[in-house]
Amino acid sequence: MNVFGVDIGGSGIKGAPVDLDRGDLAEPRHKVLTPQPATPSDVAGCVAEVVAHFGWSGPVGVTFPGVVTGSTIRTAANVDKGWIDVDAAVLLGERLGGLPVTVLNDADAAGVAEMTHGAGRGRTGTVLMLTFGTGIGSALFVDGRLVPNTELGHLELNGKEAEKHASTKAKEDKDLDWQEWAHRVRAYLAHLEMLFSPELFIVGGGVSRKAEKFLPLIDGIRAEVVPAQLQNNAGIVGAAMAAAGRR
Repeated sequence: MNVFGVDIGGSGIKGAPVDLDRGDLAEPRHKVLTPQPATPSDVAGCVAEVVAHFGWSGPVGVTFPGVVTGSTIRTAANVDKGWIDVDAAVLLGERLGGLPVTVLNDADAAGVAEMTHGAGRGRTGTVLMLTFGTGIGSALFVDGRLVPNTELGHLELNGKEAEKHASTKAKEDKDLDWQEWAHRVRAYLAHLEMLFSPELFIVGGGVSRKAEKFLPLIDGIRAEVVPAQLQNNAGIVGAAMAAAGRR
């Protein structure tokens, strides 16, 4: 069974049909740049462009980088503040010609995909999925059940929001080498470990493709730290799962 998933990020919007039985993309994803500013109207147009690229006409799952309750956006840290209090399912559904749309937090979507088809499959206890990109997203699971909208990238770390200190964007903006960035990520993981005592950290986002460059540099963490197996496709897969009612 195929369902369409779209992952809205601070820098890119990507999507593809997903084979839900395999938990993987059914076709190579299509990506467009996130408009700047990332207003609701402009982002909705990009989502429509991604969906139209495949000629898709069925249910669509969409992730959003912020708190989502029902289908209403509550926070918008890395996109335009005009999203706040928008019913994203209604807005996107209208732009997609009436297709049914399901919306959820981006890291929650990635986490559900990883817990079902990836690095968290079969794991119990407390698991934290972290997505490193423009910001840092988080998905917290207790015995396989999601605690939604945790947004732990906004915890304070060294006097500032953690994602301002340890996101992939922070690495690029400050031209940090892998050792320097790994030191920041380690401090963030240690802070999360103190608060939540997870048995497993799953590190996702685009940087997970280069896990061998930084994960071996992270020491002193009691929990197991592993890269996301679905890498940066996890959000798309999780969005499609949500649209199919497999959250």
